[in-house]
Amino acid sequence: MKLLGFCLLPNHFHLVLEPADQTALSQFMQWLLTSHVRRYHKHYGSSGHVWQGRFKSFPVQRDEHLMTVLRYVLQNPVRAGLSDTVHEWPWSSARRRQLVDRSPVEEENRLQEQLESRLDEVQVATIRECLNRQRPFGQLEWQAEMASKFGLNSTLRPRGRPRNEKKSSLFPFLTPG
Repeated sequence: MKLLGFCLLPNHFHLVLEPADQTALSQFMQWLLTSHVRRYHKHYGSSGHVWQGRFKSFPVQRDEHLMTVLRYVLQNPVRAGLSDTVHEWPWSSARRRQLVDRSPVEEENRLQEQLESRLDEVQVATIRECLNRQRPFGQLEWQAEMASKFGLNSTLRPRGRPRNEKKSSLFPFLTPG
């Protein structure tokens, strides 16, 4: 498992990981979260759930899309009002580069230059949509390829039932609208 970026926040964390294979991510997250919960309960003498719900993940194309996701992760403390700049936050890979693997994208130096430049609202909303729906994040052709490969085709379709655009034969004067 390669760790490409991370950000630890008071109530959640973000990891940008590159698994060796499809099953490696689930196994790694199970080990990580179980180990943390056991340590937490031993330290605080508590029991019960520490984390709410399952972890969320989505495939990311290895180009500028990966750089955008890394910026999103590292800018979390700034968006949350916990720090003024990315590099002020002590619990992220922006300050702890020695803890992460080298990026698979050639433009890693550009990432360091772009870190303080905030993502726009559309970029943030797109990443959140991919995160919540487990939708691949990348160019359209790549998204379709990954959705097919990993059985994520439903993540590319709009939510809800498809609209029925046919006119009712009983009431031809009514149009959908």
